[in-house]
Amino acid sequence: MFGNRYAAFDRMVPVFSTAGIHKRHSARPIEWYSKPHGWKERTAAYLEVGHDLFVDAANKALATAQLDAADVDIVVTVSSTGIATPSLEARAAQAMGFRDDIQRVPVFGLGCAGGVSGFAIAARLARAQPGAYVLLVVVELCTLAFRMDQLTKAGIVACALFGDGAAACVLRAGKEGGLAEVEAAGEHTWLGTLDIMGWDLDSEGFEVIFAQAIPSFAEANMGPAVAGILQRAKIRMNEVDRFICHPGGTKVVVALERALGIAQGGLDHEREILREYGNMSAPTVLFVLDRTLRAGLPSRAVATAMGPGFSASCVSLKRAA
Repeated sequence: MFGNRYAAFDRMVPVFSTAGIHKRHSARPIEWYSKPHGWKERTAAYLEVGHDLFVDAANKALATAQLDAADVDIVVTVSSTGIATPSLEARAAQAMGFRDDIQRVPVFGLGCAGGVSGFAIAARLARAQPGAYVLLVVVELCTLAFRMDQLTKAGIVACALFGDGAAACVLRAGKEGGLAEVEAAGEHTWLGTLDIMGWDLDSEGFEVIFAQAIPSFAEANMGPAVAGILQRAKIRMNEVDRFICHPGGTKVVVALERALGIAQGGLDHEREILREYGNMSAPTVLFVLDRTLRAGLPSRAVATAMGPGFSASCVSLKRAA
């Protein structure tokens, strides 16, 4: 689709082979992306597929927690790849079987950081209402932003990296058991960095803002930022047994290993998720968390992600006794 329309495409081709991605999922068949689509069609796809992914991910999380949808007191929905008013959890409420007094917290605009920041928001809500079940659902349909009318380097790199996906989990305070305890959370925003990542909006839809400097920025800045967040919680970097990182791309993963003092190749789950699903934006780090839980969560793990702002978000988890 790109080859005959972008003069410099030959120089961009290697990004598809060096991205480290073998498989991804998309909201629509590939043929759909070769045709022009405006806001109305993209939004219709977002509402349809977003609803279905919300229900699927939420029901899997509830089944794992041995809960019914009627047990949920608060639902936090994180999504930045489409606009829905009413938001996705309201549209899915009947299919899910939520109570009519459920508290709804839709969160937009956090991009790739949304999985960790949303997890932190859900944890704070759970702590504020001990005993309440908080359902976190993260849904991103990145491929709906693929644009054939805007042939830019950033757009082609995004096309090589991003896929679609959803993840969900349940949090509760004031009860024994569970998989892990959220012991701390925090964020760091670098001022004057709005142009690193985000969306530009026009009549056709979202167009990606994606700076080439993200890997080098991460390598230079993530270490001090994460150390500062953890220091506020009286946690030292050498007390973290494993970092659970959002794998934004292969170069970002390498940069994070260097920034956080991790041995080369140490972010193995991150590379596996990137290879199998691509960068799904916000849900991706929760896929890495799930892989880490299945392998055996260490005593202390810290989930991290970067996103528009430009910002970093962290959540420290202690393995349940």
